[in-house]
Amino acid sequence: MTRWLSDEEQATWQSYIRMRQRLESAMAAGLAQDGLSVSDYEVLVALSAAGGQLRAKELGAEICWDKSRLSKHLTRMSARGLVDRCQAADDARGREVRLTDAGRTALEAAAPNHVELVRRLFIDDMTAPEAAALRSLADRVVAEVERTDVEGTA
Repeated sequence: MTRWLSDEEQATWQSYIRMRQRLESAMAAGLAQDGLSVSDYEVLVALSAAGGQLRAKELGAEICWDKSRLSKHLTRMSARGLVDRCQAADDARGREVRLTDAGRTALEAAAPNHVELVRRLFIDDMTAPEAAALRSLADRVVAEVERTDVEGTA
């Protein structure tokens, strides 16, 4: 039997959806001013955090993208000179994705504006206890999604 959301639960869920949609839109607009999409930025950040290079499969897992989406987006980024794809040195079947100098430059140029926008729209209005509570809730939700493999069934 379906456990429908109460009015209060529905209001909470709808508030979250509105917040997520507005933040994603604002982040997209901010990054577009620096010539990047949110997807570009996600890829560049993941590669930078990994020292500039990751196996394609690991990159996809890190940013929660399926193989097809990752491949198509990397093709577009490669055409713009932001990343290179090459054969893995230790596995003829594996592919590696490398951050290019142009990709690192684009990331470094976009990061200050992006961080300022995140700070202004999201971080600065939160108290330390609110931030801790949000982190705790987000960690629990992610753990539940991963535990039940909801993403794999969609």
